[in-house]
Amino acid sequence: MIDIDKLEEKNINPLLGTQALFGVSVVLPTPAHGRLPEVLSYCHSAALPPGTLVRVPLGARDLLGVVWATEEGARDGAGELGLVALKPITAVLDVPPLGKAWVDLIRFAAGYYQRFAGELAMAALPPQLRDLDEAQFARLMKKRAKKSIPLYGIGGIPREGQGGSSKASLQASPEQDAVLAALQNRDPRPKLLFGATGSGKTEVYLRRIEQVLVQSESAQALVMVPEINLTPQMEARFAGRIEARFGRGTVVLMHSGMTPAQRTASWLAAHLGQARLVLGTRLAVLASMPNLRLIVVDEEHDPSYKSQDGSRYSARDLAVYRASSSPSNERIQVILGSATPSIETWHNANPVHDKPPRYQRLDMPSRINAAAMPKVRLVDMRLQQKSELMVGGLAPALMAAITERAERGEQSLLFLNRRGYAPVLHCGSCEWKSACPNCSANQVFHKKDRRLRCHHCSLTTAVPRQCPLCGNLDIGMQGRGTEQLEELLVQQLGTKFRVLRLDADSTKTKGSLEAQMASVHAGEVDVLVGTQMVTKGHDFRRITLVAAVNPDSALFAADFRAPERLFSLLMQAAGRAGRDASISSAAEMWLQTQHPEHPLYKALAAHDYPAFAASQLAEREGAAMPPFSYQALVRAEGRTQELAQAFLDSAAAVVATESAFELWRDPASKNYVTLYPAVPMPMQRINNVERAQMLVEAPSRMALQRMLTAWQPFLRELKTQGVLRWALDVDPLTI
Repeated sequence: MIDIDKLEEKNINPLLGTQALFGVSVVLPTPAHGRLPEVLSYCHSAALPPGTLVRVPLGARDLLGVVWATEEGARDGAGELGLVALKPITAVLDVPPLGKAWVDLIRFAAGYYQRFAGELAMAALPPQLRDLDEAQFARLMKKRAKKSIPLYGIGGIPREGQGGSSKASLQASPEQDAVLAALQNRDPRPKLLFGATGSGKTEVYLRRIEQVLVQSESAQALVMVPEINLTPQMEARFAGRIEARFGRGTVVLMHSGMTPAQRTASWLAAHLGQARLVLGTRLAVLASMPNLRLIVVDEEHDPSYKSQDGSRYSARDLAVYRASSSPSNERIQVILGSATPSIETWHNANPVHDKPPRYQRLDMPSRINAAAMPKVRLVDMRLQQKSELMVGGLAPALMAAITERAERGEQSLLFLNRRGYAPVLHCGSCEWKSACPNCSANQVFHKKDRRLRCHHCSLTTAVPRQCPLCGNLDIGMQGRGTEQLEELLVQQLGTKFRVLRLDADSTKTKGSLEAQMASVHAGEVDVLVGTQMVTKGHDFRRITLVAAVNPDSALFAADFRAPERLFSLLMQAAGRAGRDASISSAAEMWLQTQHPEHPLYKALAAHDYPAFAASQLAEREGAAMPPFSYQALVRAEGRTQELAQAFLDSAAAVVATESAFELWRDPASKNYVTLYPAVPMPMQRINNVERAQMLVEAPSRMALQRMLTAWQPFLRELKTQGVLRWALDVDPLTI
């Protein structure tokens, strides 16, 4: 007999002692740097399939978890407590399990990015689910079931006489037809759609999605975009085509800017198979889509696809894995689209040392309707600085070109990747600067509200009337932001023309971005000023002039990826000009630079991405940089820089001395792993937390992964007082 008193002492439900019990492994949002194990054990009266959503007790809390495995345990009369000693699962949510493919995706991502599976699993689920108990979730599902069925039905096939037109509104170009034909072949490799800006990549996505959804009544597709601000215009275009053919409600959004209720509704629609198309940002790659058959990663080069905190996964790379790991009878096709692919993707899509490419490259070099690519004009600012006609850092000829286009009814876009009025205030007498007391950065001057604001910790202070150190009343400004550039253009153009600024400050309120974008598309704006948020993906039909005001700062950055990011950003910005074939002959990009002879700008002027990529690959191969080597960063945060670096030094000492790492210490071995000295991060302090990093590099991806896996237990044991947290970042994008 089971001792009921003993069970009660252990806070165990005594009713479980009379039933067959099953041991259930559950993953919870426990971080890899914490003390709890990755998988926790509970018991339940029935076997639960992997992927089942459950609520389980952990200390005084009741948390959402995902079942990872189930094993049958002790029965009554066994003579021992067995599994009865485990805490029971509190509740099982009444929703289908997440499925083997999803569990395998999370398991792979957790292993590759050296995280706990629960971290990835919870990142994939809508936050609202974590707070709903069994009864609340049941009410949510009941409320959802009561909603009227859409006119077109849930199955995805329009009811007779009610379906929209299945024909595309535009005739496909020969290049689009050739690409679509290639996408229908049986080549299982990922596809790189290398298309010039304005070549019609989005139309290819739409037609391929239609083909896939028509092939099966249950098929689903996923389209990812890098930025939330691109989603509204993409939603309008995709919903207009897909919902007209497959039914209302078959297109859902998935991004962090949605309300908790909206995210839950979208997730459930995708998980239950009601949504045929999910349009989202990087978090959508982890969505449960049981009938997924196509993944499109638009602007695949964009750094936004790599998470910079939390789980630090690459959505683009997980999309490739998700497609490649699908069974042959449920084959998922992945399309990576870009005019400026990442260097790694370009490397994978081209033969290397007579080896066939891992990706299939599909080219679309021409713009739709034979529209011309914008001419690139390099303005040598060394010759302009002495000109008396210089206005606020803009060359006189550029100011004249902007005015000329405004008078013709055309639009101009000025790109300056720095918001605020001035990056820093300073005193000429004592060299005081408006430094943030909490961060290794300056507070930016915002003239509109007369405040100094840190863009890292959000500290806001009043602008001092005099220098805080020496009392000098003449405090000056250094540099220029979008707010100042907007003011300058308004002064020069007068009230006759309208200037609009688009950045994170001007689009804070709900709906403001959509409204301002609508005014640009309607032709109500003559000059658009913005940060990089206006350079990506937008289809501005009236813009004939794009100007990059101050791009040189990234030319000589310490990060070896900086040239790649700069080239992509400028190429994407140039692509906003001349998208309408009728005015494309007048399209230009002006680039104000102190280094017009730089090879990067020469390649940009020729719109020659292959030449730029070839030069970058040659440099990286000579320096043994990715993609010719593999990297990880160990980051530590502490109360002081000394504590953070001491943690990293201790971690390096473990590798140098412990016998478990002998395999990776021999410089002559292909498994050799290099650990570089610990250094402060480029942004050393944020919100009074000191940050340090250590680079780990290996010529073999497998060697690096095995070494990191062996290192994890030691790192968890090393955590000492004063070190707030540590994390591994595999395949880092910023060093």
